[in-house]
Amino acid sequence: MKWLLSFTAAFLFALSALAQTPPVGQQQKIDDLVRLLQDPEVKAWLDSRKAESAPVTSASPAGNSALARWEAGARERVNAVLTAIPAIPAEVTAAATRARREAAGRGYAPVFVIFGGLVAFGLAAEAVYRRFAARREELLGRLIPVGIFAGAMGIVFFAVEWPPLARVTLLAYLSAFIVFRLAAALLSAATMGSSLRRRLLILFGVISFAIATAAVGEPLGVSPEVSSAITYCFSVIGLLLGIEAVWSISEGSRAWKAARTAFLVVLWLIWCVNMKGLFWIGIYALVLPGILNAVGRMALSFTSDPGSLRGILVARGARAAVIAAAVGWLALVWHLNPDTLGQRDPMIAALFYGCLKSVLILVVADLLWQIARGWIDRTLRVSTGTTSLAPADAARRARFRTLLPIFRNALAVAVAVMAGLIVLAQLGVQIGPLIAGAGIFGVAIGFGSQTLVKDVINGVFYMLDDAFRVGEYIQAKDYKGTVESFSLRSVRLRHHRGPVFTVPFSELGAVENMSRDWVIDKFRITVGFDTDIDKARKLTKKVGAELIEDPELGQHFIEPLKMKGVEQFGDYGIVLSFAMTTVPGMQTYIRRKAYAKIREVFLASGIAFAQPTVQVGGDDKSGGAAAAAQAIRAQQAANTAAPAK
Repeated sequence: MKWLLSFTAAFLFALSALAQTPPVGQQQKIDDLVRLLQDPEVKAWLDSRKAESAPVTSASPAGNSALARWEAGARERVNAVLTAIPAIPAEVTAAATRARREAAGRGYAPVFVIFGGLVAFGLAAEAVYRRFAARREELLGRLIPVGIFAGAMGIVFFAVEWPPLARVTLLAYLSAFIVFRLAAALLSAATMGSSLRRRLLILFGVISFAIATAAVGEPLGVSPEVSSAITYCFSVIGLLLGIEAVWSISEGSRAWKAARTAFLVVLWLIWCVNMKGLFWIGIYALVLPGILNAVGRMALSFTSDPGSLRGILVARGARAAVIAAAVGWLALVWHLNPDTLGQRDPMIAALFYGCLKSVLILVVADLLWQIARGWIDRTLRVSTGTTSLAPADAARRARFRTLLPIFRNALAVAVAVMAGLIVLAQLGVQIGPLIAGAGIFGVAIGFGSQTLVKDVINGVFYMLDDAFRVGEYIQAKDYKGTVESFSLRSVRLRHHRGPVFTVPFSELGAVENMSRDWVIDKFRITVGFDTDIDKARKLTKKVGAELIEDPELGQHFIEPLKMKGVEQFGDYGIVLSFAMTTVPGMQTYIRRKAYAKIREVFLASGIAFAQPTVQVGGDDKSGGAAAAAQAIRAQQAANTAAPAK
């Protein structure tokens, strides 16, 4: 509140100083002269006399060039401003006196008193709101009191029929004061140091007051030369404030500060010679990155999830709005200054407008790309967890994880190419021959890189056939492993022992997918010839029931473990066949558990597993055993004697 009262007091003091009245006779003469100069017939006569008295100069090629005409106009403008500076006090005093006399003649108080009353009324309404409303520190909570203040003043201003000069003056300075307060609210919500915030606040105050003063100059009868001189004086104040901020709070070496100071001085000189477009481009290069960062941070405070669609729209949309407003203002400044050097050359003007349109095209392309990429990234994050889903939903999410990265890369290329072509078209480049040339070049590249084209086309058909997805285990020719990722021409496979294969699509051939839908796992066990087959079948059924009831394994079964029967008679026993149906990827783990349980149950029930045996001889079993023992001892002796040789 202190800075507000100080600004108001300074404002009222300035207006009261400007309202000092000169002698009545002198003022009457000035008013008569101004009224006479505003008469249309007098203006026409003066213009004709000026044209008649203009010296006739011989035209030369140098004098008729655009650069020479611009230099002459800039020199004339600077000389007019320098000549008008001494007349500023008299012109401002006369303007303030006219406004005060008009208000007093209609029974109103002086303009500065009316201004103070309106500001006091707005502050009173704001104080009432702050008394009954909860204090809010976010940006919206800072902007609402300013809105109450502006609304209260606006109601009183438009409800009273003010004198014409007073109306224009009040509207200009009240608008400047409201804009100043809005800037103060935005700066208070931004994350910056108090020193920088204070200097920016002073700079915004000077700029607002300068714009308001320039706006009321013509209605109050101030000559254009004096108005321009006043604007130049305010620009010097702004330049000094900027230089002071660079040397006081800017970080960096003295050389860097000196470079920034020189840049500010060059910008001021560019503005002085009426090159407004180039001036605003320099201003954008100086402050636009910081403004975009601050706007992005403030926009993200309105959303809890920056990666959501709302967060992307708010953050990127706010930045895009700032860039669009900057481009629009630059186009308006360029349009309102037709006598600048660039406007005199049609090629430069076309290139300038093409650059502005290109910036808007790139902003829109970036916004669309960020929205699409955000949606793809969110879908990929959601598609990672598939354990608690139905098989159909899990398959659909797995397919999303496979196709969306490829679609994201293709979309990025498409957006970049389309935006680039549109930008070139806006810059005046004929893109028709460029597209035709690119087509011919593409055909040549296609013939020269048939393998690459074959890889890409095969990859497209693999995707259309849904042959495999990310996370599935496949085998193709000599390659097998889990699919980790795709590119436009190859697939990345992780072998179960760790190695990674990067296989071009054209080298895959027929693909064996081991992770799709379900898996039937079969295995065999050999038991003795004297085994009871029915007993083994019942025990196997019991083991299958126990595996299904297991809380860890049961959810992975589709069909329980069963004994299919006798597969064959082996050399050492009967070969029994077993089978079960499980979800993909779990069959090996479940088979190991089944082996352990079958062994435990069979041994407990007296079913012996077949072992290789050797029977030597006929009926004399003891003689055969003795002969076998003698043969073993002979073999051991031979093995012992072999190293000695």
